[in-house]
Amino acid sequence: MQKTIKTSLAMMIGLSFGLSSMSIYAKTIETQTIPVKETKNSRSNSLQLSNAQLKQSALEKGNWDAFNYAQLNRLILEKGHQSPNYDPKRKPYVVFDFDNTSVFLDIEEASLIYQLENLNFKVTPAELNKIIRIGISEQNFVEDYNNKAGQPVSINTIAPDIIESYTWLYQNYVGLKGKKTLTQVKENPHYQNFITKMRYLYAAIGDTFDHDVSYPWVTYLFAGFKPEEVSHLALTAYQQQQKQAIGPVTWTSPESLKGKAGAVSVTWENGLRPYKDVRNLYQAFMNNGFDVYVCSASFIDVIKGVATDKSIGFNVPKQNIYAMELKHDQNGRIKPVFNQDYYQTQGKGKTLTIQKFLVSKYGYGPVFISGDSEGDQNMMQDFKDTEKVLIINRLRKPTSDVGKFSKLAVDTYGQANAKYLLQGRDANTGEFIPSNKSLAFGANEAKALK
Repeated sequence: MQKTIKTSLAMMIGLSFGLSSMSIYAKTIETQTIPVKETKNSRSNSLQLSNAQLKQSALEKGNWDAFNYAQLNRLILEKGHQSPNYDPKRKPYVVFDFDNTSVFLDIEEASLIYQLENLNFKVTPAELNKIIRIGISEQNFVEDYNNKAGQPVSINTIAPDIIESYTWLYQNYVGLKGKKTLTQVKENPHYQNFITKMRYLYAAIGDTFDHDVSYPWVTYLFAGFKPEEVSHLALTAYQQQQKQAIGPVTWTSPESLKGKAGAVSVTWENGLRPYKDVRNLYQAFMNNGFDVYVCSASFIDVIKGVATDKSIGFNVPKQNIYAMELKHDQNGRIKPVFNQDYYQTQGKGKTLTIQKFLVSKYGYGPVFISGDSEGDQNMMQDFKDTEKVLIINRLRKPTSDVGKFSKLAVDTYGQANAKYLLQGRDANTGEFIPSNKSLAFGANEAKALK
């Protein structure tokens, strides 16, 4: 059964905070009404927050699903500094994934495109040849990555093509060791061959090998950079993405440079945007006395470049960001070596990172976690203190790990004690929609699950 409920502020405050004296709140005020599923265990908690309380929580309505919006506001009011039980010495804290959770699409991938298009590298051809082979076995990539002629491709066939073209670029581009401008080298087929086969290699590795191989691999391309240079690159990539259309982009390598791998194509999604509603949620948590953390599988200096920049508005302190870490040389430049003092921040590594750096600090787990993919599913379930989990709906199959949580969110939708909240988005606009269903790119009908 579903109901829409209105209540007085007096009743809400009494129920939410256990106050005994409510006579001063005798006047009933308007409330937001949303569908609520009534269960015998959640009936009293299903009463909705008043407009006055929603305003107090500082979370803008935006395009939130109505039920999710009410649940997030309730969490903010019950755990934040407006609660009589709030203890500044035992502050609640929350953890967000970043790519496809805090922003639409992936800032690591957007940074890779910017790095390739602008030939922003600090390694020699011999060094790049070693870097792109790190951890990659000689087996063929999965069949989806056969070349245009239908032939299999492996690291041993694609790497020589990449290095041949990079060598020409290295010797000719003024940003490396040559004298030609970027515009001039773009006219040579080696440019398109290099950027296409590098982006293809990133995709092929990701779909062929385990995440513990593929996730660090792309970070090695920052070898020779200083951390602040990577952050600046990521910020510039972010800014350029705001001006570009949302949708798929395809690169195809030139037939004139088939090389050993043959001609290949690769397609990815372009048009990264901030989720304005998630950005507002970051600020609502901060404004109400929560500590906010990011735990991302992207490279740490990439995330720092975007998540800390005041013009973007997430405003996360640098020390509150956990992501992939590489070692540095004696001059502070990045080495293509994973820093074993840290976990890989994907899958179980996210849980281990939170336990090592946050649970050990606070003595308890995060009260709220948000993510979108299988890389987040461990931290979504591993902490007994987590009361709410926000899943950005990317239309996962219900048989996948995060898909199971998404289905649970659908099944418990409207119940006040629901732990998992599914938030819909429109992949055509890069924005939320006020539903738990999502629109795929080019689709006209929103769905809850794939």
